[in-house]
Amino acid sequence: MSISHPDADALAASILKTVGDTLPVSQCTIFAYEFDARPRTVSAADHRGGRFLRDVADRYATHFYALDGNRAIIGGAPIAPARDALVLHQQRSEEIENEAYRAACYAQPNVSDRLSLLVQPMDSVWLSINLYRDSAYGSFAPGELEHVESVAHLFAHAAKSHYALNGQHQQGSAAAMLARVRRACPALTPRELDVLRGTLDGASAAEIAAQMGVKPASVITYQKRAYARLGISSQRQLFALCVQPERG
Repeated sequence: MSISHPDADALAASILKTVGDTLPVSQCTIFAYEFDARPRTVSAADHRGGRFLRDVADRYATHFYALDGNRAIIGGAPIAPARDALVLHQQRSEEIENEAYRAACYAQPNVSDRLSLLVQPMDSVWLSINLYRDSAYGSFAPGELEHVESVAHLFAHAAKSHYALNGQHQQGSAAAMLARVRRACPALTPRELDVLRGTLDGASAAEIAAQMGVKPASVITYQKRAYARLGISSQRQLFALCVQPERG
């Protein structure tokens, strides 16, 4: 029921309840990492309710996702067969070297440990189902990890189904166009892809800068670099590149 629920956060709430019936887990988020660009929050649930967890997720996506230990998996060599891959990754608070990242995403939300279930619904897209442990309960113990593993495939299937039904629709046509651009130029950096995605969404330089947590001048710089890599010089040419037939 949560997969087809109009409330995007229903899926994370359902996963949180399923795990929370047997383990002390306080928060759940589902992120989509699409085509090496900045992650997008697909679903989020917190026992406290309100916007709190969404705000934490926004700070993570804007400032800290590149420091996440998950990046070694998401940004690594493709896993084959990709559609069947399911990777569990644990990241404790004390393992995070960057103080600002640790403070914003662990200390302030009172999180001591995070367990991520990483799955690929399609090529160049990863979903991360994150379960967060309140500091009062310490880290996940081996027996608790085994319990999460026992339901991991259920959660992965639910997340992939939710993404197929809702995720791409939420993202609109910009995701498909961004995938086309990335295939045309694999050398594009994550920051350049972030700017191109904003451009394809019709956002201004100021709006893109606010989303990325940088200055508008930096957005213009990233945009110029991306255009140079693609061999184009304007937004019109970018859209033309996205709709022209690809060579086989």
